[in-house]
Amino acid sequence: MQKPIRNIAIMAHADAGKTTITEQFLFLGGQTRQPGRVDQGTAQTDFLPVEQERGISVMSAHTSLQWKHTRINLIDTPGHVDFSSDVERIMRIPDGVILVISAVEGVQAHTETLWRALMERQIPVIFFINKIDRVGADCDAVLKAIRKDLIISPLALQEIAGEGDPEPSVTSLWNPENIPEQLLEHVVATDETLLGRFLDGTILPFHELDQQLIRLIRTCKFYPLLYGSAKLGLGMEELLDAVIDYVPPPSGNAENPLSALIYGISHDKIMGRIAHVRIFDGRISSREVVTNVTRQTEEKATQVRRVFPGRFEDIGFVEAGDIAGICGFASGQVGDLLGHANSAIPDIVRLRTPLLTVQVKAANKKDYPALVEAMMELNSEDPALDFEWLREEAEMHVKIMGWIQMEVLERIVLDRFGIVAKFETPTVIYKETPTIAAEGFVQYWMPKPCWAIMKFLIEPGERGSGVVYTSKVQVNDVQQKYQNEAERSIAGALNQGIKGWEVTDLRITLIEGEDHPMHSRAGDFAIATPMGIMNGLVNTGTTLLEPMTSFSINASEELLGAIVSDITRMRGSFESPEMDNGRFTLSGIVPLATSLDFPVRLSSRSGGKARISTHFDSYRECTDEQGVIRPFKGISPLDTAKYILKARKALQ
Repeated sequence: MQKPIRNIAIMAHADAGKTTITEQFLFLGGQTRQPGRVDQGTAQTDFLPVEQERGISVMSAHTSLQWKHTRINLIDTPGHVDFSSDVERIMRIPDGVILVISAVEGVQAHTETLWRALMERQIPVIFFINKIDRVGADCDAVLKAIRKDLIISPLALQEIAGEGDPEPSVTSLWNPENIPEQLLEHVVATDETLLGRFLDGTILPFHELDQQLIRLIRTCKFYPLLYGSAKLGLGMEELLDAVIDYVPPPSGNAENPLSALIYGISHDKIMGRIAHVRIFDGRISSREVVTNVTRQTEEKATQVRRVFPGRFEDIGFVEAGDIAGICGFASGQVGDLLGHANSAIPDIVRLRTPLLTVQVKAANKKDYPALVEAMMELNSEDPALDFEWLREEAEMHVKIMGWIQMEVLERIVLDRFGIVAKFETPTVIYKETPTIAAEGFVQYWMPKPCWAIMKFLIEPGERGSGVVYTSKVQVNDVQQKYQNEAERSIAGALNQGIKGWEVTDLRITLIEGEDHPMHSRAGDFAIATPMGIMNGLVNTGTTLLEPMTSFSINASEELLGAIVSDITRMRGSFESPEMDNGRFTLSGIVPLATSLDFPVRLSSRSGGKARISTHFDSYRECTDEQGVIRPFKGISPLDTAKYILKARKALQ
């Protein structure tokens, strides 16, 4: 029989202490002789050289430990917003999350982002206020911020003494001897039977109250809050106990057909690629052939291993509810489904949208082919990079969250692949949308054999509506299989518009069409569709859309005038500020293009005392002068002769 399991992730804004908590857990679980130190580069889960040097986590780390006869599968996630895509993927894996908040810095921008995503996924959360020994620690202020910014009142199960001192103490409020009246009332009020007995004066057994609290937390009705200092090891055992009590055990049946998800890729010098997999149903054994549903391929699991700090264990098989590293999956990528699709596998929750694109070059031209392979490998591990290789122009482009991610990628390419890569200055990702309604026409019937004639009506759509496609053409005019091919080609046809950006927020209707009983093939309609769409976009004209970010700034009153002036110069807008005890909170929206360096300037202006949180808001119209127009990459469908030759593989 499989031992009890808990699958958890530790999440937080950068520098709140996630990795230090992980190190304490590994030490208490007997996996290490002493806790590693982030500041000394000895943390077991910061295994990349760039992580050890910078003292930050840039990639999630996967490990296991034993605590009180229960195995805890633990994922330590990056805290910097530039690595949000990694956290998005991990969100699909745990059955519970420890959300760490610093007692000094409090609720920060990324804390809010994480909390919203956790609520969307309905994952049980244990709040942990860390660093209570630090000078400036103010847990009451943190609780106030949690209630205000996260709109939640967590249930404090402990109280602290000596806050801000080198030797603080933590005392449990939830124990058989003495439960505070307010805490007791919170729990019994959730169950009519318990409440009735309580009001009748019955002394309720602690185990009944405890079971009710466990049910409430595991079903996201209550959120427990604990305190401690990971650096001192204070509160760590209690936090591990809370994981076992309050995180629900994984569901799934080992006897069902396999259903699993690849959530990470790592590398071993001997075994090569290791696919980190969560099993939702069924099992995977060594030497078993597994179907990759996403890629429609079959691959052999050469080894199933459990990962520990600095070592691994060949476990032979992994069953439903568990996590393991699988060797041998050469083509598997992050996000791939194995076995069978399963409604129990959560959809991905988006934390942040990459709003910058950057060109990657090899410092030495001879490294160009190797750099292409390296970037393709990195893209398989992080699909959010959306790697684009333009063979004709010999260009490579990736999408990024920010400057730190770009610097880290540069270092990873050097450390792992031995290639010196240069990342150019990033460009904001614009989009374009039709300005007016118009028609696009294509008559693709030369050189034979081919025949595809179509007319599209292209109309502007509502902002944020994406692409809406319909057909009014009868199957007597264009066979359904040809219409299906045209519809499948729409997305690719909109990758670049007449101003070089993805086209969105539009309605496309196929209003006329003709096939030929002898000359038409399905591929003809795939070739013709981009020509008809681009012809239509020339007729509609397009308007640039720029990304807008919402912001919330908290700073001292004397800075209000200067900050308002900055926002106005950046073409931003804002609501009336909220004043509170000598400080203000200002909210609004601002174009990303004009505000890329604003957080740095704000920090400099305020001496680091102002706080800003930003989130992607929407795409909004801007003028060509305010945006960026770029040339078409590759051969444009408007260059009909060359485009057809290229599409028919007659042009190298």
